[in-house]
Amino acid sequence: MGTKALAFGSMLAAAVAAQAATGKTDAVAVRHAEGLVHGFLTLTTLSGETLADGDLIQTTRGNRVTSRLVFHFRDGSLHDETAVFTQGRTFRLLSDHLVQKGPSFPHPLDATVEATRGRAVVRYADDGKEKVDDDHFEAAPGLANGLMPVLLKNLGKGASLPRLAMLVATPKPRTVGIELQRAGEDTFMVGGSKRTATRYVVKIHIGGISGVLAPLVGKEPADTSVWILEGEAPAFLKSEGPLFAGGPIWRIALASPSWPKADR
Repeated sequence: MGTKALAFGSMLAAAVAAQAATGKTDAVAVRHAEGLVHGFLTLTTLSGETLADGDLIQTTRGNRVTSRLVFHFRDGSLHDETAVFTQGRTFRLLSDHLVQKGPSFPHPLDATVEATRGRAVVRYADDGKEKVDDDHFEAAPGLANGLMPVLLKNLGKGASLPRLAMLVATPKPRTVGIELQRAGEDTFMVGGSKRTATRYVVKIHIGGISGVLAPLVGKEPADTSVWILEGEAPAFLKSEGPLFAGGPIWRIALASPSWPKADR
């Protein structure tokens, strides 16, 4: 067997493995139920330049939770995502609606995922013309759109890591596999108190032969790192990763209110 045949055989085997990664997924058990939240966030570059100010607003009704994350950019751009999910024995995504528009987003889009119906609708611009992709997919119990921080808070220290999936717009909707890794513990400070956070790495696996070719053509999705404070009341601390396909690495972190001197 020649070198080319061997190379193709290796690619084919890797393609099968990649497709398997986007197949069966795991539901994440509810260890810590979500409640009412209004948190303040900042979006910055890794060098510390502030790009946007954000709000995380979460409401509950029975076991149904609505979580909205909004970033208003200094350049007028907008990132607005609303995820609706249930929290019974496990977390289950019902729907996710993502809007990205403005100068910070090369490909503005309006994407809706209806997880219970297995339907994804993506509206985007192509050469100045609006296009719509309306696709159907097989709904998976581990669909993580808009839920990643919630799911990571519920894994528990030392617990096995679930297989997850996510529907992404490239701009056409497609399902990708999500691999989670624990990358160790990092120390941070709160005032003069030293604390420890668990750092998770979120890896996206593109299924099929396109997933095998992605690293060769420079389109392999970048990893996202997420820091979680574990314990009795787990908390999201920060994340570093792209906000859109092919985008730069940006940092999302908690923000504290500042007060004008006259109001202190």
